[in-house]
This record gives sequence, structure tokens and C-alpha cells, in this order.
Amino acid sequence: MKIWWRRWKLRILLFLAVLGPGFITANVDNDTGGIFTYSQAGAQYGFLLLWTILPITLALIVVQEMSARMGVVTGKGLSDLIREEFGLRMTFVMMILLVIVNYGNVVSEFSGVAGSMQLFHVSKYLSVPICAAIVWVLVVKGDYKSVEKVFLVASVFYIAYIAAGVVSQPNWHEALLATVTLPPRSVWSDKSYIYLTIGVIGTTIAPWMQFYLQSSVVDKGITIRQYKASRLDVILGCIFTDVVAWFIIVACAATLYVHGMRDIKVASDAAGAMKPLAGDFAFILFAAGLFNASVFSASILPLSTAYTVCEGMGFESGLDKSFKEAPFFYWFYTLLIALGAGVVLWPNFPLVKVIILSQVLNGVLLPVVMVFMLQLINKTELMGEHTNSRWFNWVAWGTAAIVTGLSLVMLWNQATGG
Repeated sequence: MKIWWRRWKLRILLFLAVLGPGFITANVDNDTGGIFTYSQAGAQYGFLLLWTILPITLALIVVQEMSARMGVVTGKGLSDLIREEFGLRMTFVMMILLVIVNYGNVVSEFSGVAGSMQLFHVSKYLSVPICAAIVWVLVVKGDYKSVEKVFLVASVFYIAYIAAGVVSQPNWHEALLATVTLPPRSVWSDKSYIYLTIGVIGTTIAPWMQFYLQSSVVDKGITIRQYKASRLDVILGCIFTDVVAWFIIVACAATLYVHGMRDIKVASDAAGAMKPLAGDFAFILFAAGLFNASVFSASILPLSTAYTVCEGMGFESGLDKSFKEAPFFYWFYTLLIALGAGVVLWPNFPLVKVIILSQVLNGVLLPVVMVFMLQLINKTELMGEHTNSRWFNWVAWGTAAIVTGLSLVMLWNQATGG
């Protein structure tokens, strides 16, 4: 009995030692843009997009595990590997695309801060600058361990969305049935449904996540001996984040869709609309969850972008480096926060269009990132015995192919006005 307990105690301690990168990365996935996309999915189509959650969760686990494994085995970030294997020119093009997409995501996070605080009658001219300052101080003045602890605590608060889904009292039988059955064929003639499907995929498996996760694994110093525990961190994070996504869709389907409130312009609209339909408790849970998600993501998205650019260009990066040791890393992070927060304060800026476009661009860019990842992870000279299994390759290539197909359909519909 004592030997059994010692083994389990050792396993638990090992897991806690590596807990962080996988769980945090997956949960940031439910950012302002993600919450808006899931809310819109529930409000506009009820339960008809719930079927996407199971295959997306499987694909997310596979893609995230690949990122973590490359970080553990090579000790290098994804941008670093792309630069070494494919050259600086290709890396530079990839970085430009990611910076554009990620900047749109950063803007959406600060718009989430503004919208969630306005629900509690706090002006965006007060909430956005204060939160931007807090985010900046947290990352610039803290080290990796302290920042990671704050991020892990923020991850736990996503439980608010599970509670909001329960309080909304949905039809559980219909919701569960819609999760395991495909929608009617007629929905595929609706270009808005296709557009939103790509948005759900893009916000659930976002390109920036692969860069951030791999960089975090390297920054944390996880070794090949800790690989199994790191993989468990990734799997639990992916499952938890998609359970939260499922409950967001269900909550909005059970309240907004049922009452004919199909058109929400920002994520905070969903919280505000819930108040008269599901009561104050559901409203507070949804609004507080949005604020937590927005601040949490506003910290990590600029950080992910700074990691990507610095690794790709060969600059020093990392939270354990000082401002003097990694000046470009911290200045670039500062610039992204300042520009992201500043745009939200700009009067009449088309925030809604930027948020929706950023989520769809995530879906369009994802296959490109995955092609790089798949070529890298299947190189024996790079990964040794830790290359992809045949099953992993099937799922990963299948995900890239499906997203590419959906993106082409969306672009065709946009071009032809169909």
C-alpha cells in the first residue's frame, strides 16, 4: 500500500511540476473572440453547431500535443524551428501574417474588457487603461513562475461559464443529441453557417496557440523525462476548454436563440441579453467570465506574438530575462498592448468587423501553420524516435484539409456573393 501511494504521489508531484503550458494555452483559447463566436453560434443556430465540439476537441489535443512534444524534444520554439529548417524569408512572411491576425485578437480582448465592465457601469476610458497597465506590470515585472501561477488561477475562473450554462436551464437531451449527431444537410447552403463554422474552428484551434505553447514548454524547461506529464497537461487543458465552449453555446441557445434574439454584435451583448431571460445570476456569471477571459487573454496573446517574432528573428526572449537582456521582446509586447488598448478607445472604430475577421483569419491561417508543424515533427533527424505516429498524421492532415476546404468555400461565397 505504501509503495503504491509513493508511486502515485510521485506521479502527482511530477504532473504538478509541469502543469501550466498546456492548460493555460488551451484556456486562453476561450478569449473574447472565442466567447463571442460561441455565443453567436448558440444565439443564431441554437444547438446546430454543437456537433463541432467533439471532433474539434480531438483535433485540438493532437495539434497541441505535437507542439508540446516538439518543444520538449528540441528545446526550441516553433518560430525558431521554422527559421532553421525553412529559412528566414519564409519565417518572415509567416511572422507578418501572425502579427496581423494576433493584433486583431489583441484588439478583441481589450474590447471584451470594455464591454464586460460597461455591463457593470464602468466606463471603457477607465477600465481599459487600468487593465492594460495591470497586464503590462504582471508580465514585465514578474518572472515565469509567478506569471504562470496567476494564469493558472485565471484558468479556473472559466468554471463561471459552466455554471451559466446550468443556470440557463437548457433542454439537456436536445443539447446532448445535437453534440453527437450531424446537422441537416440544408444548413450547408447557408453561407453564414459555413462562415461561423470556420470561425468556431479558427477560434478553437488558433495558430498563435501552437507558437505560445511550444515557447512556454521551452521557457519552463520541461525535459523529455517529463514528457508524459506534459502530455497529460495538454489533454486536460483541451478537454476543459472545449467543455467550457460547449456550455457557452448551450447557454446562449437556451436563452437568446429560444427567445428569438439572434443578432449579437459583441460578446457582452450575450451577457446583457441574458439578464431578463435567465436572471441576475446568469448575467453576473457570464459578464464576470468575459472580463476574466479578456484580461487573461490580453496578457497572453501579445506575449505569444512577442515570442514568435523574437524566436523567428533570433532575438532574446523569455519571462525570466530582464528588460535589458531582452529589450525587443518587452518593447514589442508593450507596443502590442498600447496599440490594442488604444484602438478600443478610438471613437467609432469598427470593432465587431475586426473581431469576426480575426477569428476567420485564424481558421484560414491554421492549415499553413499545420503544414510547417507536420513537416517538422516528421523529421527523424529533428525528433528522433518521437516523430508522429500514423494515426496522429491522419488526424492532423485531416484537420488541415477540412479547414482548407471550408476556407475555400467561404472565400468563394464572398467572391460570388453566394
